Amino acid sequence: MPSGRVNRFRLTDLQMVPPWVTGLALLFVFGCVLEWAVATNLIPRTIVARPSEAIIGLITLQREADLLGAIRTTFGIVAIAFLLECVAALPFGYFLYRHRDFSLAYTGWLAALFAAPIFLLYPLFMVIFGRNQLTLIIMGFLPGVIPLIINVQQGFLGVPQTMVNVGLSFDLTPRQIFWKIMFPAAAPSIFTGFRLALMYTLINVIAIEYLVNVGGLGVIVSDRYFRFDIPGTYSAIIAAMGISIAFNWAIGQIERLVRPV
Repeated sequence: MPSGRVNRFRLTDLQMVPPWVTGLALLFVFGCVLEWAVATNLIPRTIVARPSEAIIGLITLQREADLLGAIRTTFGIVAIAFLLECVAALPFGYFLYRHRDFSLAYTGWLAALFAAPIFLLYPLFMVIFGRNQLTLIIMGFLPGVIPLIINVQQGFLGVPQTMVNVGLSFDLTPRQIFWKIMFPAAAPSIFTGFRLALMYTLINVIAIEYLVNVGGLGVIVSDRYFRFDIPGTYSAIIAAMGISIAFNWAIGQIERLVRPV
């Protein structure tokens, strides 16, 4: 009996640990294991850098390659592309929800475009717009806007009609029904679309930066890679992960405001 009480107490303690603490603990353990594997040459250093070297390399990159400036460049390009995606996708996704004929006509095309390798169009846009940040914004916008449109449409399609009928029974106006019932109910799918759009936008922007050398984190990754600076390469990748974490955190905070848990 006493041992059973101890076990129940321990389980209760584990349930009280915030999820982010558990995530950081697992990340720390993984980093320690990776550090040991690389230090003992179980994993070759020519392939993977030691986590400690990659973290320290952030300071070196700032001194040698203006890491913060590259982060600002990539962050700004991704932010502009993402805002344009929201401006285009939110009304168009809602339009497809309201007009089923257009939805039947164009949703299949959107799904096909989503599966297409849009990334390969970057030489065309470089010829049209030049080798500049406008090309990066466009190449970040195109792959991100499509999943957001689809998720916005599917989010509103998933709102139960019963919830709308309840709003009508309380004599709510169409505007009130949209903002108080439909949008919060569709929010999980919409914010999933935000995260997908952000992921595809960030990947494409950094990839184009890597290829065409127009500034940003992709240029630093390319430069360190061709210098065979493995720790520096992973340091730049960590910085890119930091941008992704910052955007996802911001999206999560906005979601909590729209749809409190």
